Amino acid sequence: MRPTPALEPGVLPTFRLFIGLQFAHAALVAIAQGFGLGRAHPEIIAPSVFSLLGPGLLLLYLSIPGLRPRLKSFYLPLGILWATAGTILDLYVGLPVSGSSTPESLVQVILWRQIILLLIPLVIISWQYSMSQVVLFGALTTTLNIAFLSRGWPFQELMSSALLGIVFFQTAVFLIVGNMIASLMRVQREQRQRLTQAHERLAQYASTLEQLTISRERNRLARELHDVLAHTLSGVAVELSGAQAMLRRDPDRADGLLNHSLQAVREGLSETRRALAALRAQPLQDLGLALAMRTLAESYAGRFDIRMDLSIDPDLAEYPVEVQQCVYRIAQEALTNLTDHAQAQSAQVVLIRDHSQLRLIISDNGCGFDPNYPGDEHQYGLWGMRERAEMIGATLSVESQVGKGTQISFSYGGHP
Repeated sequence: MRPTPALEPGVLPTFRLFIGLQFAHAALVAIAQGFGLGRAHPEIIAPSVFSLLGPGLLLLYLSIPGLRPRLKSFYLPLGILWATAGTILDLYVGLPVSGSSTPESLVQVILWRQIILLLIPLVIISWQYSMSQVVLFGALTTTLNIAFLSRGWPFQELMSSALLGIVFFQTAVFLIVGNMIASLMRVQREQRQRLTQAHERLAQYASTLEQLTISRERNRLARELHDVLAHTLSGVAVELSGAQAMLRRDPDRADGLLNHSLQAVREGLSETRRALAALRAQPLQDLGLALAMRTLAESYAGRFDIRMDLSIDPDLAEYPVEVQQCVYRIAQEALTNLTDHAQAQSAQVVLIRDHSQLRLIISDNGCGFDPNYPGDEHQYGLWGMRERAEMIGATLSVESQVGKGTQISFSYGGHP
């Protein structure tokens, strides 16, 4: 028998349970036969002791924790061999050497009982190993039975009796039952392997998605800091250079430049704090999608003095967190592009649930741009919005012309 290094889940506890039941049955039989009570006959004592000793020692073997690490892959095969040989020997203990004094009906009863007890190692073999080991088990039990029967019965009488038929019937039962269990276990192993592979792919996809999300958030933060800090600091650097040059020639003008630089630094600091606060805030968890969108649009309108026409459905269904996050971030990116590049005086934000579709439309009357021009600065924000939409299976379209404003349309058709 070729052992496998890994044990199937539950095979050892089941093996111990079966052997424990066999030991309990042997103990009840011994008590019923009067073992240990009054005068016991020697022909009863020997089989009873062997019936108790075999499963009892095997149960002890399976219950000692230190044996399995030492024996490793040979631990279970030794237990199966012990259970098989012990069961066969147990059923022949007490039979006389000469078959003439043993009724054939008693031997038949022994063989039928043996089929039931040998199902224990058969189930374990079929559970843990393959069909080839089941065939080997059937051949081993058949050989041992014929050997023991030939020892006590003349071969001609064995062939003329029903004993040989019972032995081969036992083998056929073992092969059928073993094949059924081995086939079920093979299917279960394949399903478990596919499930493990799917879990690994899912974990890899989740890790990739997490890294991609982190990268996109870093890019968005970089754009935020670039728009706030880089522009502010570059302007301050120019004004400080001018102030330094005029400090001795025109102190009043230098003082004006320093005051203007100080004001720019304060405004840049305020915008930086706002950007960092937006990163820490959790508007969706605190307000819900509808109210968070309204608050976001109103904050942009107030900061940049843009007339904002809002049409937001207050009774939006509870969409998954990733969908709400995607809608919110797309709207945030679109409003950032609108205020930074569009030079618009008015804008419209629409967020509604149209039948099974969740729709977001953000339009403005700004300067517009050419969506087909790859070098346009709008493209970086649009790429991020399209990627967010694709991640949840939504669609995003952009319509814009130079001098005619821009409209961004988002549509999600999944279930809430």
